[in-house]
Amino acid sequence: MPVATASIVPRLKERYQSEIAPALVERFGYSSAMQAPRITKIIVNMGVGDAKQDSRMLEAATEQLSTIAGQKPNVRPARKSIAGFKIRDGMPVGLAVTLRAARMYEFLDRLMSVALPRVRDFRGLNPRSFDGRGNYSLGIREQIIFPEIDYDSIDQVRGLDVVMTTTAQTDLEAFALLEAFGMPFAREGRPGGDRPVTDATPEEEQRRRADARERVEAEEAGYQELREEQPDAYVAPEATAAGGDETDAGSI
Repeated sequence: MPVATASIVPRLKERYQSEIAPALVERFGYSSAMQAPRITKIIVNMGVGDAKQDSRMLEAATEQLSTIAGQKPNVRPARKSIAGFKIRDGMPVGLAVTLRAARMYEFLDRLMSVALPRVRDFRGLNPRSFDGRGNYSLGIREQIIFPEIDYDSIDQVRGLDVVMTTTAQTDLEAFALLEAFGMPFAREGRPGGDRPVTDATPEEEQRRRADARERVEAEEAGYQELREEQPDAYVAPEATAAGGDETDAGSI
């Protein structure tokens, strides 16, 4: 007779429920913990434009992103031909994986506690990379900051883009949420704080926010198009007892 085993709840999810959500309720005056902002998904993508020269590069990138994210990525094809870059419509140009529930928390845990501390001369994440609607994006120049990737066995160094989508209505709330999880933000430029000394004008700051917002919207549109055009290529995350109730961007 098989013995039932209890699912292990990711420690960050447990921490959110027991510590972070109550603290956010107290800070922002929500009527209940259900109104507290939460992370709904984390999207990780990797460019593979060099795959047009050698298909083995696509295979290598797919294996590396799968290892980093713990989930098989989807291939993102080019939506139009660009002669100057020798890109044809439908050619693979990127890989993307959407993490939710337990896998999302596990990736975030590894990112904060293991990967980011391995970045050379790390001085904190840019706290101004929110899009104005509670979503945060960051760029990672080298996939080798993840210890799962063996530097001696990779074909080349590749970068990653990470987009964290939250239910927060403002950048301040989203910042408070991610900081409570332990995201190592730099001191200057934090939402709600004193504006740091900078040469950026209000117009430049507005453009920066608009660019960040467009990046998130472009990611969402790309994934939706991929699901519609290649439904068989889209791998939905496995449901887990630990996170089955979950629903659904500065480089370092």
